[in-house]
Amino acid sequence: MMLNDEYLIHAYGRHEVAIDHGEGVYLYDTNGKKYLDFYAGIGVNALGYGYQAYNDALHKQLDKVLHVSNYFYTPPLLEASKKVVEATKLDQVFFTNSGAEAIEGALKLARKYYFLKHGKADSEIISFHHSFHGRTTGAVKLTGNAHYQEAFGPLMTGVKYASLNDLESVKALINDHTAAIIVEPVQGEGGVNPCTKAFLQGLRALCDENDLCLILDEVQSGMGRTGSLMTYFQFDIMPDIVCLAKALGCGVPVGAFVANKKYGDAMTPGDHGSTYGGNPFVCAAVSAVFDIYEKDHIVEKAQEAGQYLETKLDELEAKCSHVIGHRGLGLMQGIVIDEPKSGFYVKEALAAGLIVVSAGDDVVRLLPPLIITHQEIDQAMAILEKILK
Repeated sequence: MMLNDEYLIHAYGRHEVAIDHGEGVYLYDTNGKKYLDFYAGIGVNALGYGYQAYNDALHKQLDKVLHVSNYFYTPPLLEASKKVVEATKLDQVFFTNSGAEAIEGALKLARKYYFLKHGKADSEIISFHHSFHGRTTGAVKLTGNAHYQEAFGPLMTGVKYASLNDLESVKALINDHTAAIIVEPVQGEGGVNPCTKAFLQGLRALCDENDLCLILDEVQSGMGRTGSLMTYFQFDIMPDIVCLAKALGCGVPVGAFVANKKYGDAMTPGDHGSTYGGNPFVCAAVSAVFDIYEKDHIVEKAQEAGQYLETKLDELEAKCSHVIGHRGLGLMQGIVIDEPKSGFYVKEALAAGLIVVSAGDDVVRLLPPLIITHQEIDQAMAILEKILK
């Protein structure tokens, strides 16, 4: 198969590989080469490939109906909404098509609450340097990296950036116009930087003191990846709004923003919408994901695998002089290297049959499926040790 971008807008720097199919935690290209997948479609494929119970649920819904208007209820919508709300311990959910759309919806919800409270539309949002929240124009403004923004202005105004794990830098930005603080419990694209427990609890306290909305972006870190179903469970806090996507649907395009009643009630018919958001096909997938997670103890397995992975990364650091550290939570890990060559190591790993991704110039990011085994982690570490030496 000849690989080229003749009919594609050149928005991606694609590898010279065409993926044909997947099985378990492995992908196979059109030439039959096998790859151990430690990227999982940017953290989407938590169940890997060919998970039978998941496939069966999609086939079953496919024979019923794929899409109807949101002016009607469907059984999958009602089932999925109940499971998402119960899983997040919040109150109301709106389904979107992606993580960026979930961020946009959360932003509108926080600003609508501010508008109802103050009677004016001049709200400000606090985000963080090195954050990443998506590619739409609102989400890209929230992303604390000028590289993603510079060609697309003028962008939304009223966004300020604090420093992660620096509560004083947040306090310095709060004023009478502040509506919300948005943060990733673990920054993904920005270098796999986890928040500290004290910092997230401090943000929660600041929001309570100033009646601000705390939005957690768990698009990449949520759904079990960091060792708990939602990362914020590990920090003993509750957000006002959480944004989900990626592993929420394990392959189908679905996201969600989930709110407590205080903020959820601010939105009324006509404030927001999505033609495809929450259609019966994607909701059947979401519902199946939660059923599988519970029945097959996926989060517990991911937690144990994450602990093992961290142990093996300690060993890798001790063996490889180019590795100067690693950071992350659970199965969301970044290997920090001593020079800006992460792209080089990503290509070397691919050639050796391992799929990883960079997170900045000096971090190699690992996001394996949550069903990964010790043996498969050992296999990945052996490849990484070879190329990093």
